[in-house]
Amino acid sequence: MEINFKEIMTATMILFAVIDIIGSIPIIVNLRNKVGHIESEKASIVACFIMISFLFVGEEILNLIGIDVKSFAVAGAFVLFFLALEMILGITLYKDEESETASIVPIAFPLIAGAGSMTTLLSLKAEFHTINIIFAIILNILIVYGVLKISPRIEKALGKNGIGIIRKVFGVILLAIAVKLFAANVKGLFI
Repeated sequence: MEINFKEIMTATMILFAVIDIIGSIPIIVNLRNKVGHIESEKASIVACFIMISFLFVGEEILNLIGIDVKSFAVAGAFVLFFLALEMILGITLYKDEESETASIVPIAFPLIAGAGSMTTLLSLKAEFHTINIIFAIILNILIVYGVLKISPRIEKALGKNGIGIIRKVFGVILLAIAVKLFAANVKGLFI
């Protein structure tokens, strides 16, 4: 067990960019208008549980079906790459179905703990110590909780243009992370 502040901060920033809770504010506000109250605590706890569970059993599930972490990390790099393109270009490459209840589905899963987050967690596991990733998950869940609680005020303060700019900046960061992740793991596939 090796706690490393730099790893925690790097993993936190990567997860923050992937979860994109700031860019999801319009979705959250829209869901809040549709279904009324969103249980921020419940959504945050469930998302945290899903992410930490997947961090521990995700690799075993992959082993069960015969896929190594480096292959998954390369696949994850592609997912992150396309997520980044969505954020930068303002396009939608894949769509999720909307639900009538919002706290668990779609807020906790797949908005917070979705395919991008899961892929990122296993990709991070190939590069960082597990304890540091857990700290990064918890820090992100605290940020998510705060954003869920004050999302209407954030939307009012930033405006549509402000949220759009933040989304594009995190898209560029995510694109760079995807390239780095691909480069770090693709060599391992041919050895």
